[in-house]
Amino acid sequence: MHFLDQAKIYLKSGAGGPGAVSFRREKYIEYGGPDGGNGGKGGDIVFKAVAGLNTLIDFRYTQHFKAKRGMHGQGKDRTGAGAPDLVIEVPVGTQVLSDDKEEILADFTEVGQEIVFLEGGLGGRGNASYKSATNRAPRQHQPGEPGEEMWVWLRLKLLADVGLVGLPNAGKSTFINAVSNAKAKVGDYAFTTLIPKLGVVRHKGREFVLADIPGLIEGAADGAGIGDRFLGHIERCRVLIHLIDITGQGAQDPVEAMRVVEDELAAYGGGLEDKPRLVALNKLDLADAELAAEFAKELRSAGADDVFPISGATGEGIDALMDAVLGYLPERTSTETKGHEVEDIEEEEGGEWSPI
Repeated sequence: MHFLDQAKIYLKSGAGGPGAVSFRREKYIEYGGPDGGNGGKGGDIVFKAVAGLNTLIDFRYTQHFKAKRGMHGQGKDRTGAGAPDLVIEVPVGTQVLSDDKEEILADFTEVGQEIVFLEGGLGGRGNASYKSATNRAPRQHQPGEPGEEMWVWLRLKLLADVGLVGLPNAGKSTFINAVSNAKAKVGDYAFTTLIPKLGVVRHKGREFVLADIPGLIEGAADGAGIGDRFLGHIERCRVLIHLIDITGQGAQDPVEAMRVVEDELAAYGGGLEDKPRLVALNKLDLADAELAAEFAKELRSAGADDVFPISGATGEGIDALMDAVLGYLPERTSTETKGHEVEDIEEEEGGEWSPI
């Protein structure tokens, strides 16, 4: 499944059907009267959140959604048929934004959530409805109300309980592969992870969704590297795991690595700087215990509440980290209540990634 988390689409609800102008003409009935029926209602535009979707890729190929108009009224006081609603299925976690992206018009956080977004036009009145004691043969009718139309942006924020952040090559892909059912690509180069990755973690009888996003570098808020746009996928997380490479990356020691990511979270906003964070000192298998203890001490002095020395490659220390994560989870997570299904997201083969 190819990944796309933003799409711009055009919506138009159906117009109402026109009313009919008709007069009753039957043998042996001396005085026929108006019998034109009303037009039918136009179709609504309806958004519905469904399980089993984790991408907006379908909206790359279809951008225009127009509901059908109502049928016109007919003689013998027959009302035109109403048009069916046009139901647009979106993944759980999708937000509908205004054309300028300044206003959130709808937010889908639960499976089955349904919103009538644009209402279809009402059908026009037929001439039978204009009949009165002084107007016995009216020829007036209404054409039916027009539908509503607008351009909107769809933005997907994946629903995950725990988010994984860190610099490139901090070992996030190895970590998520070790603790979940994800099959993240692992490579010894920066930005191995190009799109968010989801995995279901099972630990001590509990289940929760872990999200890994592409690594952050200094200046990501200004577009450096892949930028910070994927941080939106962890806005809904209850806790963040900040993975730090104990061996250092370039000239950045663990304390500097922590500062860089924290600064980028604060620059992005969205409440990420205030979320609980568990600092994990990764790649313990490449350092001795004395060095790990010294770095852990420095990280606590720099503001980390607690530090968990771990190794994503060997699994050392991961149980203690997962125990800490459980303390931030609700009584039942979405996967435990079958609130939504998590599917593997594969990167599109070939070509550059584009948001539209």
